[in-house]
Amino acid sequence: MELTRRWRGRREGADDGAGRHSCGAATQPAEKVEKGPGRYAFLPWLLMGLGAFSNIIHGRSGNPWLAGAGLLAFNSLYVSVVFAAFSPRRRDTRYPLYALAALAAVTFAIALGFGGEWFLFFPLLSMASGTVRAIRGKPLGIWLIALSGTAGFLSGWHDATPWGSFGIGYGTFLSGMVTATVLSLFDTIQQLRATRQELARSAVEKERLRFSRDLHDLLGHTLSVVVVKAEAVRRLAPRNLDAALAQAADIEAVGRQALTEIREAVSGYREGSLATELDRARSALDGAGIEVVVRRAGPPLPPQAEALLGWVVREGVTNTVRHSGATRCEIDVHADGDRVRLTITDDGHGPVSSGASDAGGTTAPPGAVPGAVGGTGLIGLTERLAAAGGTLRSGPDGRRGFRVTAELPVGAGDLADTEE
Repeated sequence: MELTRRWRGRREGADDGAGRHSCGAATQPAEKVEKGPGRYAFLPWLLMGLGAFSNIIHGRSGNPWLAGAGLLAFNSLYVSVVFAAFSPRRRDTRYPLYALAALAAVTFAIALGFGGEWFLFFPLLSMASGTVRAIRGKPLGIWLIALSGTAGFLSGWHDATPWGSFGIGYGTFLSGMVTATVLSLFDTIQQLRATRQELARSAVEKERLRFSRDLHDLLGHTLSVVVVKAEAVRRLAPRNLDAALAQAADIEAVGRQALTEIREAVSGYREGSLATELDRARSALDGAGIEVVVRRAGPPLPPQAEALLGWVVREGVTNTVRHSGATRCEIDVHADGDRVRLTITDDGHGPVSSGASDAGGTTAPPGAVPGAVGGTGLIGLTERLAAAGGTLRSGPDGRRGFRVTAELPVGAGDLADTEE
C-alpha cells in the first residue's frame, strides 16, 4: 500500500508538472494572440465625428442644439452596441440588435438632416454592425450591401459628389466586413483552443483508463493465480512434498512472467498471446481443483484479436477461480473467415456481490472471494471489444453456471481445427 501511494503521488505530480510545463510555455504567448481586439479598440474610431462636431461649433449645422443632441445620441448608442457585443452576458441576447436598430435610425436621421461630414457616421454604423454576433454571416453580408448602397446613394443625392458617394459606400461596406471577419477569426481561434484543451483532457482520461485496465488485467489475474498456487502448496506440503514443490515452482514462474509483462506494459510493447493465456488458464484452473476443457478451432488470428481474446480468457478464468466455486470450466474458441467466438462456461455460482445473501445478491460459495458482479474487469473488456467492433456478454448459463461470450471480427484465413 505504501509503494502504491508513493507511485500514485509521483504519477500525479508528474502529470501536474507536465501539464503546467506544456500549457505554461504555449499558453502565455498564445493568449496575447488569441485575445483579439476588445471593446475599447473601437472607441477611437469615434474621432471620425470630429468633422460633425466642428460643424456644430462653427454653426454650420443649422440648429446646434439639435445637432449636438444627435451627435450625443449616436455616440451613446455606438458605445452601447460595442460594449453589449463584447459583454459575455449580453452578446448572445437581443439587446445588441435593438441597440443597433436604434443606432441605424439615428444615423439616417442625422445624415439626412445635416449632410456633409455627417455621412461619415455610416462607416461607424457598419463597424458597430460587424461587432454584433447575431448578424454575422449571411445576414451581415446582406445588411452591409444594403447599408453601403443606401449610404452611397444618399451621399451622392445630398451632396452631388460622385467620388464622395463612392467613398462613403465603399468605406461603409469595408469597415463592417473587416470588423466582422477579424472578430470571427479570433472567435474561431478561441474555439479551436478550447477544443484542443478538451481533446488533451480527453486523451489523458483515456490513457489513465487504459492504464487502470491494464494494471487490473495484469496484476488481478497474476495475484489470483499466486494465491491459488500458495493454497495448493499449503495443502500439499504435509502429505506430498514433491507436488508442493511443483506448485511452488509454478508460483515462481508466474511471478517472473508477471514481472516481464509489467516491464513490457511500461515500455508499451506488450502483446498478448491467446495460446499462452490458454495454457495459463489451464494451469490456474488445475491448481484450483477445477476440471478444465479447452477447445480451439479455426485459422490463426491477427495479433490484435489474439491480444483481446487473451484478456478475455485471463479475466474470465480469474473470475471463475475467485468467485464461482465451480468444479468444471470449458473454454471454446471458434474462428471462421469473418468472426471469432470465445466462450468460457463454468458450473459455479458466477460472480457474487458479497459474502452473504442479500437482496439482489448471490450467496457466496465456500472459498469464493467476494467481488462485484460484472466488475471493472468485464466493464473494461466490454469497452475494449466494442472499440474493436466486437461484443462481450456475460451472465448465468441456464439453471446453474456462468458464461462469458466474446465475439470479434477477423480477416479471412485457412481453417485449422485443433483440440487442446
